[in-house]
Amino acid sequence: MEKIVIALAGQPNVGKSSLINAISNSKLKVGNFSGVTVDKTEVEFSICDDVTCKEYQAHIIDLPGAYSLTEYTIEEKVTKSFLQSDEYDVIVNVVDATNLQRNLLFTTQLLETGKKVVVALNMHDEAIKEGISIDEKQLSRILGVPCIKTSATSKEGIEALKSAIISVYEKKLTSSKVVYSDSIEEEIEHIVSFMQEKNYKSTLSYRHLAVKLLQEDEDIYKKMHDEPIWIELLPIVRDGLRHIYLHTNTKDLDEIFADEHFAFAKGAKMEVMGIKGMKAKSLTQKIDNLLINKFLGIPLFLFFMWGLFQLTFELGSIPMDYIDATFSWLGDQAKAILGEGELGSLVADGIIAGVGAVVMFLPNIIILFLGIALLETTGYMNRVAFLLDGFFHKFGLHGKSFIPLVTGFGCSVPAYMAARTLKNEKDRLITLFIIGFMSCGARLPIYVLFAGAFFAESQAGNILFIIYISGAMLGLLSAKVLKVFVFKGEDEPFVMEMPKYRMPSLKLIWHTVYGQAKSYLKKAGTYILAASILIWFASNYPKVDAPANIEANQVKLYELEHSYLGQIGHASEPFFAPLGMDWRMAVALETGLAAKEVVVSTLGVLYALGDEEDENSEGLIAQIKANIPFASAIAFIVFVMIYLPCLAASMVFAKEAGGWKYLVYLFFSTTATAWLLSFIAYRFTLILGF
Repeated sequence: MEKIVIALAGQPNVGKSSLINAISNSKLKVGNFSGVTVDKTEVEFSICDDVTCKEYQAHIIDLPGAYSLTEYTIEEKVTKSFLQSDEYDVIVNVVDATNLQRNLLFTTQLLETGKKVVVALNMHDEAIKEGISIDEKQLSRILGVPCIKTSATSKEGIEALKSAIISVYEKKLTSSKVVYSDSIEEEIEHIVSFMQEKNYKSTLSYRHLAVKLLQEDEDIYKKMHDEPIWIELLPIVRDGLRHIYLHTNTKDLDEIFADEHFAFAKGAKMEVMGIKGMKAKSLTQKIDNLLINKFLGIPLFLFFMWGLFQLTFELGSIPMDYIDATFSWLGDQAKAILGEGELGSLVADGIIAGVGAVVMFLPNIIILFLGIALLETTGYMNRVAFLLDGFFHKFGLHGKSFIPLVTGFGCSVPAYMAARTLKNEKDRLITLFIIGFMSCGARLPIYVLFAGAFFAESQAGNILFIIYISGAMLGLLSAKVLKVFVFKGEDEPFVMEMPKYRMPSLKLIWHTVYGQAKSYLKKAGTYILAASILIWFASNYPKVDAPANIEANQVKLYELEHSYLGQIGHASEPFFAPLGMDWRMAVALETGLAAKEVVVSTLGVLYALGDEEDENSEGLIAQIKANIPFASAIAFIVFVMIYLPCLAASMVFAKEAGGWKYLVYLFFSTTATAWLLSFIAYRFTLILGF
């Protein structure tokens, strides 16, 4: 008869002894654990597999009650020591169903051992009396292990528990899982990827090793220290820890992972448990009751986002004029020093005008990134993800997709990488395909430019909010289409970690905002600089002589139309003409495939030509307003909202999605959608009489 050794683990007073009696109907054998005076309760009995009728001898060892796998008490020390050994086959974690969140803290630590686990939701009868309902099937999907409702007094669920023990024992590998915050998941992914590249041989899973390395587990460090891989692995672990310290604002790993366990346990509880007539006890619960309220939660979130876009435009517009004036002055000085010839034009109209048109919007970018960073570091974004779970399910997504999507408002590149936290392949692909609909920070300058040109200053913030929300809604509709017609399948169970509310970390906010602003300026000083020079060259060559009968103020426009840039624009103009766009707008959109910031710099170069002849010119905004009809501007904004992200983001998308074929799908689907909706927007605006 095959023997199954079962470690019975749980917090104190969860009814382990009663459960043993209910399972075995046998007398207990009581002794002591080796070297200590702590009681060791054991029992043996036979259980039968209902399917194969195979009989097993079950040997249960009741471990001392422990609140966590620490060594604060002798009982916890004994429990930890035994669970880290190989003296058993399966852990049965007994959980008090009336105190689910507190007990799940211990469960998360047991899952981290990498051992086979079964969860017994004990005292289920008492939970019912207290008005508590638990969806044990959903909890099983979240934890990756069987969760069985049991009652030692009524013997409810006892046979199901026995079957679950046999089923888990027969499995070769454990499928248990604990989800961590994005910063830790990112570092786990780095370590796992490195081990996969090295084809490292291990009896433990790569993920389990990665978690233990980040927890600085003494036994794992001793084991890995003697491995050849350790020399290359150590710097990766060190960099990962530095990144985690920055996001958590502490270097106490016990505190960091205790908070992670709390966040996971609370998120799991909120997903699977309902309580009738529960009143908030703590300040955190009272805040949650407001922010995660099913009626007020979403309106509050939309209000916060509306406020953020108002600030982005109102505050951002203050330094904008000064930056614009500074670059105009630099352009004038360049021409004064270098003359009105080719070199002066290159520096003033190409380099300074192109780069200046992008740098001008840096304040708006900083304010947007600052607002998003504040909402993330306080723990609010996780609540919104939980709140939107039910709403997202209607579109084939779940709340876990919210973090990559909202990251997309900053930059698509980290947003695509953040989608790695979605373990289900179909959910991840759907999320990747719609991230582009979340307008990134690089598109913000285009929106600010057109909002400032065509709408009153008091309305510009509202227009920005409408643009961003419209893009997000289009993304959700696209997700629904993809779910129904392309990526069919069951939804992955969702658990969003619920971290404690924290005061914003100035160091983390500085790291986030500074990093994004630096990246933005780096693109302005390198990639966009090169693009501006290229656009200047293409707009100035080949040199053509304008006909003598053309008016003086039309000469430069004639030369521009016959340049390389004009030829490209005119060649593609038939594609954009039904949208009300001329060749200059077409060229701007095409250069935007490289980087969305280049759209603004392209418009700056194209519409800045001949400015010196217009004494009433007030800069690029005035030129846009004077040269582009309102309906065409609306179509242009819609096209920018939808079409393919920048080149860098597209490369990352292809890598994360798993192949270039997905990028081809993305290009054609977004281009077709952008053209169709821009056409509708253009025609509808004309019908309204604008």
